[in-house]
Amino acid sequence: MLAKPRARDRIAEVRARLDERIEKLPIPEEKQFKAAAHNERVTARIGLMLAVTFTVCFITGLLSHLIQHPPEWFFWPSRPIWLYRVTQGAHVISGVASIPLLLAKLWSVFPKLFGRPVVRSLPHALERLSILVLSGSAFFELSTGLLNVAQNYPWGFYFPQVHYAVAWLAIGSILVHIAVKLPVVRRALTRELPAGAGTTSHPETADHSETTDRPETADRLETAGRPDGLSRRGFLRTTWIATGVAVVATAGATVPLLRNVSGLSWKTGKGTQGLPVNRTAVAAGVTRTARDAAWRLSVVTAAGTKKFSLEELRALPQTTVMLPIACVEGWSQSAVWRGITVPSLLQAVGSRPGVDLRVSSLEKNGLYNVSMLPGEHTSDNDTLLALELNGEVLDIDHGFPCRIIAPSRPGVLQTKWVSKLEVL
Repeated sequence: MLAKPRARDRIAEVRARLDERIEKLPIPEEKQFKAAAHNERVTARIGLMLAVTFTVCFITGLLSHLIQHPPEWFFWPSRPIWLYRVTQGAHVISGVASIPLLLAKLWSVFPKLFGRPVVRSLPHALERLSILVLSGSAFFELSTGLLNVAQNYPWGFYFPQVHYAVAWLAIGSILVHIAVKLPVVRRALTRELPAGAGTTSHPETADHSETTDRPETADRLETAGRPDGLSRRGFLRTTWIATGVAVVATAGATVPLLRNVSGLSWKTGKGTQGLPVNRTAVAAGVTRTARDAAWRLSVVTAAGTKKFSLEELRALPQTTVMLPIACVEGWSQSAVWRGITVPSLLQAVGSRPGVDLRVSSLEKNGLYNVSMLPGEHTSDNDTLLALELNGEVLDIDHGFPCRIIAPSRPGVLQTKWVSKLEVL
């Protein structure tokens, strides 16, 4: 009976000692951070640039999602042929640029973690919670997006669906954050602080809006000593340089002019027939059926089904076009394709160009084994049922015996190993 009270006393004693030690820890206060990087003007400038890059990333990502999962009201043109290439390239480039900007932004504001008291009011608590949501969702979007670019998926969820959902959470929290901080941002961007006054400047602890306009105050701040570390301008220049280096190092994946200087450019120039391969025939499980001599392409219309052998397809009028193929992962590359135009194939079976087509692949279990080819593309003479790539018969990894290649369309919808076309 005496053991339990003694145990409780012992636990209480340990807790008391622990609380005492925590109180003695040298936890800094917000006002102790003197580096120029923690100035609100620095934070506002980096935050403004981050808002631009993140907004571009969100809008272009939203476009890609709508193209792949189009609602009835959505329309995506087939011209110009490079349109999707540009939007998806902008998506990845703006996402890459956002990474150093986000890190610099967090560095500039992290002294606020040591603000006292931790929570001053309910609105202040809600503001801190919204910043936590913003930081978490932004980190999630940028890190998973970068891993997607590298085709590395160390998670068990379906990336496009979760990435799309969290994007809305991130952009919503950004808008709330901007609305809350707009007065601070306006003040910071319209008032130049004197050199040397780059210490932490927070509206909660100080307001220089009046004092820094007086010459004598500016002189005192100027002679008070320089802040620790880089100057405000030095930190901003370092941030812009780091962002530029990150962009140039990766942009070659979608910008041909930068291909020779983009050391971290992925995919382009690699693969068979001079074109990258995301999904091989082995992975798709079509090596036997694609090479089967009995393979036939079925074209289903209201009048019935017509089947074509590979020889019969080659006997039809052939067209050569140069089109880029652009992947949702951000890389793109132009290639020379040769095959039958979809409009002429539709006319050959008694249908008309401009109808919607359901395209089915020999692949049975892939996420994109069936795609929809809208009328905008089936009426475009650059949309091909391709049989050749860069002057050679299609390699099996590029879709032999035939594949779809259409202008301004995501690579995942350029269906390979086509087995059936259905007029809707």
